Amino acid sequence: MRLLVVEDEVRLAESLKAGLEAEGYAVDLAFSGTDGLWMASEHAYAAIVLDILLPGLNGYRVCRRLRTAGDSTPILMLTAKDGELDEAEALDTGADDFLSKPFSYVVFLARLRALIRRGGSSRPSVLRAGDVELDLGRRECRSGGVPVPLSVKEFSVLSFLLSRPGEVVSKAALLEGLWDFASTPDPNLVEVYVSSIRRKLGRDVIRTVRGAGYVVARG
Repeated sequence: MRLLVVEDEVRLAESLKAGLEAEGYAVDLAFSGTDGLWMASEHAYAAIVLDILLPGLNGYRVCRRLRTAGDSTPILMLTAKDGELDEAEALDTGADDFLSKPFSYVVFLARLRALIRRGGSSRPSVLRAGDVELDLGRRECRSGGVPVPLSVKEFSVLSFLLSRPGEVVSKAALLEGLWDFASTPDPNLVEVYVSSIRRKLGRDVIRTVRGAGYVVARG
């Protein structure tokens, strides 16, 4: 399984390469956004680790160009920045996950493995449940054809559930998939965002399975 790491900090890039190769992955390195975009366009990868602050093209532009070209390879973005605005921009350009430096290698590896398991090549661009539609490319939500504004995290929670129709998803699975465990998130955050989504889209869009988690209907 081959991975691409696009990171201009040579020591960090080589350290990630060594660690991932020890886990059994084949790893290609690129030290600029321009080279990273070319390599991602020319070769098939199981996942891409993409820094944001890069020479040539920054990570946002690389990610956006790949998504515009129809490349759905899972992307984990790395940045020395922090804060919701940076996370929002990373997700808005099409990244699948976001990790701020400095980070725990154990957390990094766990998040990367989660992305690889989910994959990207077969993911639909629009997710649906009843009259609710979530356009992943445009990052837009519609209910009955009417646009409904969602926050970055509301969108992430809803897309996580809609991508698993008919499957009961636990709070723990949502936390693992959408939050950085280095920040020790409060499990009640899941209830807060689910409640917010229900207020905007109706209570029926997400059903609670007592003691197990949440589920959305198929189709």
